[in-house]
Amino acid sequence: MSSGVAARRDAKKLVRSPSGLRMVPEHRAFGSPFGLEEPQWVPDKECPRCMQCDAKFDFITRKHHCRRCGKCFCDRCCSQKVPLRRMCFVDPVRQCADCALVSHREAEFYDKQLKVLLSGAPFLVTFGDLEKPEAMVCRLSNNQRCLVLDGDSHLEIEIAHVCTVQILTEGFTPGGSTRATGMLLQYMVPGAEAATQLRLMSGEDSSGSKRQAAAWLAAMHKATKLLYESRDQ
Repeated sequence: MSSGVAARRDAKKLVRSPSGLRMVPEHRAFGSPFGLEEPQWVPDKECPRCMQCDAKFDFITRKHHCRRCGKCFCDRCCSQKVPLRRMCFVDPVRQCADCALVSHREAEFYDKQLKVLLSGAPFLVTFGDLEKPEAMVCRLSNNQRCLVLDGDSHLEIEIAHVCTVQILTEGFTPGGSTRATGMLLQYMVPGAEAATQLRLMSGEDSSGSKRQAAAWLAAMHKATKLLYESRDQ
């Protein structure tokens, strides 16, 4: 990929919406697959009462819209201002109690797991029905749109083309949970009728590499959940 094309993909612009300032991709087609669209606000005339506590709106009890769900609430039920990175807001925005809980949980992905995915990890990668795996580093691209695999060969898989993700586990840790050791990935190649399968397994070369791979797989598991939520929106 040329530097000019990469720059266009990563270019962003600042826009103002009724909900606040957002830093969004300059070209909509290059938006993050984990992103969410801003909701349509419930029209003021359709919500004479708080949609949580049923308080009647008047000059004292003012109405506020949750920036995540678009529903209408009183100040008591919609007082929290929480970061909403999936909608690219620059500053924390007003959200109802239920949405604020979800946004707080998602903040862990952006603060921790996303950094792990961008850093990458070493794996033994098997393509399709081939028997011999190739040592490669798998990472998420900076614009979050592709899985990038680098080794003797190079491959980029668009997240939008991924059909299924299955995390492979084995054994039990002292805490009673399984340990992630690999991943089966199915994705569509443009023009192909059937999905292509990719198998990533952590190597046996060092405990440090295995821990790095396990952390990357755990982050990918979280990312997969967000991806499916985005598709179901």
